Amino acid sequence: MIRKAMLEDIPSIKKITEACAQHMIAQGIFQWNENYPSLAVLTSDVKANTVYVYLDQKEIVGTVMFSTVMDDFYTDVDWLTPDAKQLYVHRLAVHPASQGQGIARALMDFGEALAKEKNCLSVRLDTFSQNPRNNRFYQARQYQQVGQVFFAQKSKHPFYCYEKRLN
Repeated sequence: MIRKAMLEDIPSIKKITEACAQHMIAQGIFQWNENYPSLAVLTSDVKANTVYVYLDQKEIVGTVMFSTVMDDFYTDVDWLTPDAKQLYVHRLAVHPASQGQGIARALMDFGEALAKEKNCLSVRLDTFSQNPRNNRFYQARQYQQVGQVFFAQKSKHPFYCYEKRLN
């Protein structure tokens, strides 16, 4: 089941993102760390009503943030659609113990349906260039790589920007 996150979900969401960070680091993927995503960022997202959680029975095992606001670091990306009405995906995470069960796919299906409901032109996101699993996942979902952004505080490697048209 997917539902909007509530303030009391924040500790569970933080545990998932920390477990994902540790899992990626163990694989040599330095996309997230102990500082990102921070508790402050996750709390702000939940307060803004932009976070959704995936529950397996009553346990939160996945989370994602969907926003219609374009962050400033995306302004130089050559997107497929004009900047108007898009849905942006951030901080998609599935607890490592629950990965491989279609939860990320279900969260993205939900997000794409939400974008269509909101009459968005496309769905946009970025993912770490050094995370082959994530890149294959989005490419298999028909997302097109359109550019890259750098987050110096995270890595010297770029994050690839992807977009999927909805029409």
